Amino acid sequence: MATLRLEIVTPETKAYSEDVEMVTLPGAEGELGVYPNHVPLLTTLSPGELRVLKGGKETFLAIGEGFVEITGDSVSVLTDMALESGVIDEHAAEAAVARAQAAMKADLGSEEIAAVQASLHKALAQLRVKRRRRG
Repeated sequence: MATLRLEIVTPETKAYSEDVEMVTLPGAEGELGVYPNHVPLLTTLSPGELRVLKGGKETFLAIGEGFVEITGDSVSVLTDMALESGVIDEHAAEAAVARAQAAMKADLGSEEIAAVQASLHKALAQLRVKRRRRG
């Protein structure tokens, strides 16, 4: 069976580097499914859930904003956050959501609003991934 080389890199580390069967990404324009021999593409990512299919088993990661480059045999993700459910602190993510929601009620400038919204979306992505594992 044909595979893709998936590499996920954050500013801190190489978060993932393996051959996989399929990747589903939260693209800026919606969900994007990638199989081997996909047409080359470079696009932006939104905070959300990245799904990896390998050996018939799905793995879920919460990712932040970033970019993805897709070639026929590889997917390279550059993002500011990539966390598997096992390392996500659910209580910390819930607290981050509460802080962001409280901050949105304040009188903020457009740059501050964008930063708070980005923080909120990343925390919500972490909660979705963490809670999916229990579901």
